[in-house]
Amino acid sequence: VQLVESGGGSVQVGGSLTLSCTASGYAYSRYCMGWFRQAPGKAREGIAIIDSGGSTAYADSVKGRFTISRDNAKNTLYLQMNSLKTEDTAVYYCATQMGPHNYWGQGTQVTVS
Repeated sequence: VQLVESGGGSVQVGGSLTLSCTASGYAYSRYCMGWFRQAPGKAREGIAIIDSGGSTAYADSVKGRFTISRDNAKNTLYLQMNSLKTEDTAVYYCATQMGPHNYWGQGTQVTVS
């Protein structure tokens, strides 16, 4: 299982970014996927999740601003982030779970200033 995030960068307050996570090594379409983030000095938090059927859920901190989606034909997960705030600055990770095992990408830095 390999998860590779991309699309991070620096953006001004109020701006937008789209993160991507390309998955390989497993039957991507069958599994729930999630986006997490970890800000400096803080615990990693789950912010968005999408199941194999496309149903989604969001943390209150990002609801209405972030959109999670998936393209099963491309084995790719997305996170569209709008109206970014300084408190969204963090390393963003995609992840999936198979039974007792959690798999994580390497993370991509998002800096909002």
